[in-house]
Amino acid sequence: MTQIEAEGALRAVDILERTLSEEYPQIELWAASAATVAYRHDAATTPRNAEPNPDVIGPLVAFPTNAEEVQAIVRAAAAHGVTVVPRGAGSGLAGGASATDQQLVITTERLNRILEVSPLDEVAVVEPGVINAALNEHLARTGLFYAPDPASFEISSIGGNIATNAGGLRCAKYGVTRESVLALDVVLADGSLVSVGHRSIKGVTGFDLTSLFVGSEGVLGIVVKATLRLRPIPVARQTLTAFFDSTVAGAEGLGAITLSPVRPSVIEFFDTATLTNIDAHSGTGLRDRGAALILIEIDGYGIHEQAADLTAALTRAGARVTVEPDIDAEQLWELRRHGRGFPAGHCFIGEDIAVPKSNLPRVYAAFAALEARFGVHISAVAHAGDGNLHPLLTIAADAGADQSVAPPELHEAATELVRIALALGGTVSGEHGIGTLKRDWAALELTERNLDIHRALKAALDPTHTLNPGKAF
Repeated sequence: MTQIEAEGALRAVDILERTLSEEYPQIELWAASAATVAYRHDAATTPRNAEPNPDVIGPLVAFPTNAEEVQAIVRAAAAHGVTVVPRGAGSGLAGGASATDQQLVITTERLNRILEVSPLDEVAVVEPGVINAALNEHLARTGLFYAPDPASFEISSIGGNIATNAGGLRCAKYGVTRESVLALDVVLADGSLVSVGHRSIKGVTGFDLTSLFVGSEGVLGIVVKATLRLRPIPVARQTLTAFFDSTVAGAEGLGAITLSPVRPSVIEFFDTATLTNIDAHSGTGLRDRGAALILIEIDGYGIHEQAADLTAALTRAGARVTVEPDIDAEQLWELRRHGRGFPAGHCFIGEDIAVPKSNLPRVYAAFAALEARFGVHISAVAHAGDGNLHPLLTIAADAGADQSVAPPELHEAATELVRIALALGGTVSGEHGIGTLKRDWAALELTERNLDIHRALKAALDPTHTLNPGKAF
């Protein structure tokens, strides 16, 4: 075989690996192999009960340590016709970082420096691989904190949070990631580097390109630096529980919080099925206290006055309200983040639909009919302060079946729940993104003209579809 024939037999990704190794030896590369299979998936698409397949190989993976290296890698990939999948910590729940063995994954896990903290400007400048929790640990001594706190905050990266416009528990008061991102440095599909946004809190020069990149799931560019807005750590925090005698009563009781003068930082709602699930998975006794729970955090000055006003409002709505001791509050918040379990021997689909918060009771009221129609079981915990639900739909799996593959009736039930959310003025995804798993649902929400605009933006910034093709829309 001649050299030309040998090169013709190589895959484009293999030639790219050789090129990068020769021209940029300082950049660590992992060849496409069984050792990189973990980089084929994110948290949502990782096989759950399948035996490892020795014939499956993962993608080529690059580990840049600075923006210049990201630029060089992207340029080389584009020149060789290899598509690029940007990846943060891999904690995503929509398949946004899934990859094949024909692709190059650029992981930002080693771009993990906190570059600057300015207490007077109330900003931090960070690289995308910084872990959300690590940033707040670093900030604690300054009296400031970074507000967005997805449930995966201990392991998710700032870059991944930006890619999906992640939300979290504190959204009720502090907003989602977009409200805390002031400026970005982004590597585009041609390897060029652009800076968008402002260090100042206010700024209206040009289009809001920062907001365009936040939530774009890596299809428009790769974030390599972010300027983040910080907030003062509240002088006090307090947790309240409000238990109700039914899911219906609890969902209706949420309106009492909105109509009160108190603006909690966190409002989480648990239906009966979720409380039962948590008790079974975590060995707790929440159902002994009631059939539905609103878990609330208040913060700031006047904490006792806030607690009194909120207690009065919720009591009038039929709740049994308790101001929880700190040690019990800590356990309750841990249960909120990690207490739910997945039933053994079941297939499941998780969603993150959102509706106007006044319509939350109508979504919960729809579960019984869906369960009866499709033979599924539905539970949901909600970020009730902003109307974002996380329904979990399950169905018993056939013996020996791949539990990561949803049977038709489970998918049909999930789709019908999406349609209900859209009919109530809601959305397919409140905070997890679209990725690969929700593209069909996104098509139910976005009109063809809206999709044309998305495609035009993609074509303007990435005409060769180098970055994360097949994701988001």
